[in-house]
Formats: sequence, C-alpha cells, structure tokens
Amino acid sequence: MNRPMATKPTILVVDDEVRSVEALTRVLEDDFDVLRATSAAAAEALLEKEWVQVILCDQRMPETTGVEFLSRVRQQWPEVIRMIISGYTDSEDIIEAINEAGIYQFISKPWTPSDLLLKLHNAVDLFRLQRENEQLSIELKLKPATLSDSLQEKRRVLQARFDWDQGIVRAPDSPLNAVCDTVRTVSTYDVNVMVCGESGTGKELFARALHYNSLRGDKPFVAENCGALPDDLLESELFGHKRGAFTGAVEDRIGLFERANGGTIFLDEVGDISPAFQVKLLRVLQEGEIRPLGSNTRRSVDVRVLAATHRDLKEEVRSGRFRQDLFFRLATFSIAIPPLRERRTDIPVLAQSLLQEAMRTLGKTVRGITHEALACLQAYDWPGNVRELQNEIKRMLVLAPTDQLGAELISPHILRGTTEEAAEALDLLAGIDGSLKERMESLEARIVKETLIRHRWNKTRAAQELGLSRVGLRSKLERYGLEKIEQIEEWVDHG
Repeated sequence: MNRPMATKPTILVVDDEVRSVEALTRVLEDDFDVLRATSAAAAEALLEKEWVQVILCDQRMPETTGVEFLSRVRQQWPEVIRMIISGYTDSEDIIEAINEAGIYQFISKPWTPSDLLLKLHNAVDLFRLQRENEQLSIELKLKPATLSDSLQEKRRVLQARFDWDQGIVRAPDSPLNAVCDTVRTVSTYDVNVMVCGESGTGKELFARALHYNSLRGDKPFVAENCGALPDDLLESELFGHKRGAFTGAVEDRIGLFERANGGTIFLDEVGDISPAFQVKLLRVLQEGEIRPLGSNTRRSVDVRVLAATHRDLKEEVRSGRFRQDLFFRLATFSIAIPPLRERRTDIPVLAQSLLQEAMRTLGKTVRGITHEALACLQAYDWPGNVRELQNEIKRMLVLAPTDQLGAELISPHILRGTTEEAAEALDLLAGIDGSLKERMESLEARIVKETLIRHRWNKTRAAQELGLSRVGLRSKLERYGLEKIEQIEEWVDHG
C-alpha cells in the first residue's frame, strides 16, 4: 500500500448495498478520506494500492461474509483496524468476528452519525498507537541497555499526563478543583471507587488519574465498556474462556481481570449490566477469584476495581434494578464529575487543549481560536460534554480556511444556543413574560445576530440570506442594539 499525501485518515467502506455506502460516505467524508467498495474483491484491490487505516465492512454480503473477508485482511494487512457494521446482532456472530477476524468494534444498525464518527476516530487513534508501539519495539530491540530507563520514563510521562494538577485540564477557578483534591486523597488508598457523571464528562480520565497516582501505578490498567456487550461476551472479555467453551472459541483467551492482575480494572457503564451478570461480578469481587468460561479451575486475582456510570445508581438500587450489595462493593468511595455546563470557565482552556490535540491528530496547524468563537463555545450548554466539544473543535479545524478558528465555523445548532438573546427568546416564547410583539422581536434579534456571526459580520451576505436590504438590516441592528458587537474582536494567538 502506498502512503497518500492527504493528511486526513483513510477509511475503506465495504458494502454491497450502494445506498448504504453512499450514506456512510456522506457522514464520514468531512473527517476522513473515504474509499468505497461494493465487493470484497474490489476492497482487496484497493488495499493493494492504497494506505488504509480502518475498514468498515458490512457483515452480510452475497459472495462472502464480513468476517470471512476481514479474516483474510487480518492475514495480509494485519495493521489495518477492522470494524463490522450489521443489522444483525447475534452474539455468536460477534464472538466469531472477534476471534476469527480480530474485529476492533461491532457496530449495530441503525447507527447514529455522532457515535459512528467517535468510534472511527478512536479506531484511527488505535492505528496510530499501534504504529508507534511497533516503532518503539524496534528501537528497544536495538537498544536493550536502555530498556529500564525507557520504561521509567514512560511511567513518568503517564503519571504527569494524568496528574490532578497538570494532566486534568481546567481553569484556575474550576469546579473540578474540589474533584481533583478528592482524587489526590483517594488515589493512594487501595479502595474501589465509583466515578459518576454524564456521558462525555471524562470519567475514564479520572479513573486513569486514580490509577497512575496510586501504589499500583506501575502495574497494568485495563478498561471495558460493560454497556456495549451482551452477557456471554462480557463474561468472556472479563473472565476469559477456554478453547471450545462456545461456538467460535477456537483458542484460550485470558480475561481482563487476569491481565490487570496487580493493577487496576476500569468498568465503564457498570450500571448497564444485567441482573444476572451483577451476580457473577459480585462473586468475583467477594472472593477475589475468576473462573474462565469452560474451565473448572478458579484463579486468584489481585485487582483494584474502578467503576463508572452515567446512571443514578442509588435510584437504581431503590428501584430494584441494581443489587445493593454490588453497589456497596463497587462504591467504597464515590466521585461525581460535574457536566461541562456547570464549569463554563473551563471551556476556553479545554478548547485550546483540544485544539492542540486535534492539530496533532489531523496534521493541520492554526494559530488559535478567536475571542468571539470562545465566547460562543462558552455560552453553549454542551449536552455531550467534553466529547461533544472535542468533536466540534475537530470539525472547526477541518473547515478552517485561515489560520484562525472563528465563530463562523461553529455548527449552526451551537450558535443558536449560545447568546443571551437566545435564552431570553426561548423564555419569552415559553410564555414566561412579555407580549407577543416583544417575544417575536427577541427571536428576530437572535436570528439576525446568528446570521451575522456565520457571515463574519458581512452585512451584504447577511442581508441577502435574510431577504433584507442593507438599509433594512442596518435598521434592525440599531433597533436591537447589535451595533456594539458588530465588529469582530481582535484575533488572539493562543498557539
């Protein structure tokens, strides 16, 4: 495969349904270079000549299955990250895909664009890390005398990255300061911790901070999303299995509890596991032993368990959906991560940090984000929290025609929720107070301001979109007091 000159990662979409290929392409093409194939043969021809990081393949195709095709890919192009997309979620298919084709992710239809993009960005990051790890392995073989120093340096870097004072990005007056103080206190004690917070708030980041600042910091850290797998597959992932334990189990597999022995295991979305599996997990926590599927032998494990959930587990316990004894085992100590809307002072600092990360990932450099853009980002509620902000920064960077990220690059739905005028308009329209005329004028002011921001305060273009003359637009600016913010603020270099 030849390396392309483009900086965007390359995704190969394989599906015999042309409409499915086109739908996936429309979602992915802004973030990735998308190659398309409607058969396994055409996909293999592309792999021969193109540098592909990730394959997204349909499971059900006329001439072959996705698993069969990706098994061949695994043999010939093992570095490519392989993903299956299917409307059929039979657990045996999933297990076969993982064992036979080394599938990184099994995506169920119908998929959502935001979730699909997130998973593909994670797959690209995994590809990059694999390449870096291969290079590191080669270097270590050439320089065995430096092995110990290299490992110590890696540990030092990891500990600094997840340090509560340096690694967790926040403003000086951030509400996270109290959370970081708690992490500092709890991390050195060998107790299980429950990390609570909405999706996208960075629960795994805090779990890693707890691990790397603990006495187990030089031992393994492994993570599993418990809400993404059915019971039988989750049991295999956590506890392992013996060859022949079920259809598709062609070799022994070591579970994550054994891999984490001496270190830490992070169970994300633990509130989503079934009542039946809650019993199995409770037994492991009580006895400190696991039994792989298909085995009669129990194995002792010494593991610190960190768990996370977006659910209110106390309410789940009261309603009978989550075992109280398991809750107490997992939540010796609880840490609550506030959502991004409750720590708006962090947004400018976070945006700059995420921009630096995005520039490294996408290979594109800009000087920073404008004051106006930061103000707009800071005013939005971010229901998807840090993960949503990360995606928005990447989108802005990809679309940026200049070396600054301005407010005109922000997604329209975020602009619509940014200004104080927007909140006032929604209050008025909800009937809190004000006459119909006042409510409509407040909404009109919001629309005018949003349009001007998108057009970088170009009155001619804004007037054309709104169906107004320049004189008419000028009149509305004066009526709604928008003249005072008409000029774009000075660019600020945050690089």
